[in-house]
Amino acid sequence: MAAGEEQSREYLRRHRLPELLHRLGALLLFHRPERPREFLIQVLERVKAGRRAEGEYPFLMDEANVDAMFSLLDVLGQGYIRPAQYREALKTLGLSTEDLELDDDENITLDVFKE
Repeated sequence: MAAGEEQSREYLRRHRLPELLHRLGALLLFHRPERPREFLIQVLERVKAGRRAEGEYPFLMDEANVDAMFSLLDVLGQGYIRPAQYREALKTLGLSTEDLELDDDENITLDVFKE
């Protein structure tokens, strides 16, 4: 792999741009706004404000959706899921799992899942 290509990959990874683009695409498909460019600008402005703690971070799913997703993963109704299920759910939502520090025998409760 050429040095320039490696630098490009590192840049994308460091700034988590694939995750951001995936999330923006998912928001577009979920909301289907009449003016997609304006919608994206508003979302990015909310992300910026949320990072400065001046507003809420825009979410694709509401709490009821998160509850439903957890219950689909917790098929036995035990009140928890395994770390592997948690990681896959985060990936499905377009969220990074790089910083997760979980033991394989750790139970993930609904409260942890929502957080």
